[in-house]
Amino acid sequence: MEDTARNYPLEDIDRETLFHPNTSIVDHLKKGPHIIAGAQGVRLRDRQGRDLIDCGAGLWCVNIGYGRSEMAETAKRAIENLAYYHIFAGTSNEPVIRLAERVLGLFHKSGANHLSKVFFGTGGSDANDTNFKLVRYYNNLRGKPEKKKIISRTGAYHGLTYAAGSLTGIQVYHKAFDLPVPGVLHTSCPHYFRFANPGESEEAFTDRMIAEIEGIIAREGAETVAAFIAEPIMGTAGVLMPPKGYFEKLQKVLDKHDILFIADEVITGFGRTGHWFATGGMKLKPDIVTLAKGITSAYFPVSASVISDKIWKVLLEASPEFGPVMHGFTYSGHPVGAALGLTNIDIMEREGLVEQAAEVGAYLKTLLSERIGSHPYVGEVRGMGQMIAVEFVADKAARRFFDPKAGVHRIVGAKALEHGVLSRPLPFIEVTSFSPPLCMSRAEAEEAVERYGKALDAATPELAKLAGG
Repeated sequence: MEDTARNYPLEDIDRETLFHPNTSIVDHLKKGPHIIAGAQGVRLRDRQGRDLIDCGAGLWCVNIGYGRSEMAETAKRAIENLAYYHIFAGTSNEPVIRLAERVLGLFHKSGANHLSKVFFGTGGSDANDTNFKLVRYYNNLRGKPEKKKIISRTGAYHGLTYAAGSLTGIQVYHKAFDLPVPGVLHTSCPHYFRFANPGESEEAFTDRMIAEIEGIIAREGAETVAAFIAEPIMGTAGVLMPPKGYFEKLQKVLDKHDILFIADEVITGFGRTGHWFATGGMKLKPDIVTLAKGITSAYFPVSASVISDKIWKVLLEASPEFGPVMHGFTYSGHPVGAALGLTNIDIMEREGLVEQAAEVGAYLKTLLSERIGSHPYVGEVRGMGQMIAVEFVADKAARRFFDPKAGVHRIVGAKALEHGVLSRPLPFIEVTSFSPPLCMSRAEAEEAVERYGKALDAATPELAKLAGG
């Protein structure tokens, strides 16, 4: 591009140069970018000077809030001391050693004493690709080369790299990408509010979901099924809470058939549910836990696969025969990212942000229920901690849902932006989500709900037309 391009409006340079993720190219060329200029705490400022309350924490990730000077100071010191070195072939550095110890310590305090080692990457997608490979490696080492298939769930989100994108169970992410790859299976979405049969109790719905999983295992053969991957709370699907008894019954089935359980805590980890990890809060016993996002509050790209002692012992015993585990990334165990992870955890512990997420999250959900819960097109307000959803319906009494093509949640999301609050329309069903930074105060929660309520009021006439009301 010619040098004169630097004199063009920033919006035009964006159109001419950037390939945006998860973005309609034709819409972007028409509308241009929404450029964020700055941020502090729970608030963003765009180039128009608008004050926006970020009820998304970026993409579920800025847990400690924006503009933390302590994080900037840590980054400066870390870069000056050791800007980079790899951890291949047994090389290491102090920050990554300390971060692995700290993460495992938090899990052990949560009751997950069986978790043993931490493998670091740069994002949730590559962590789930690591898990995908590790499951295969583990069973090859055990002399079970046929045991490779992984069961995921419709509506699941596990990332967008090739293996992780296959584990994701939302069709729009598969379209024209030749996904999912062979060996990835999807069972039904366990969202009681939307997918229960008429008159079906929540317990009966759970039993039906578990019976379907057992049916898949029987059909495929337990000797071919290696793992089951699940988010404790399904985030991108719509903040879907597990139905009663779901994980208790699921884990018994997996144990019976020697199937590993992967808990994807990329969103739920590091305080978002009001617990350090949903693994502890929900009393889960996964063989692998996927982490990212909140591990550094998105101040640096870091992810982790936390593996159980059961898996580690197999890898250890096979090491003399198989040699090095030939997997890793240039930025695995980056010393700057690890230093920021340690400071991030320090801030969370010192300020009690996990407890604050539980308290303010419950308050935020109550405020939303009181302000919009009786709205004719709001079917359910649900969530846990600072992970909340508003699901829309065309007819509440009949539980009739909007035509997905109408995009009613996107209409509400656009109105919310106009009113100064960012609540994300999700891609699976008609839901806008609330996942603000964990440092959100009660007063900020009140302001966010008031803005969102006014936005929903403004959108109601259009929703009424689309509902046929």
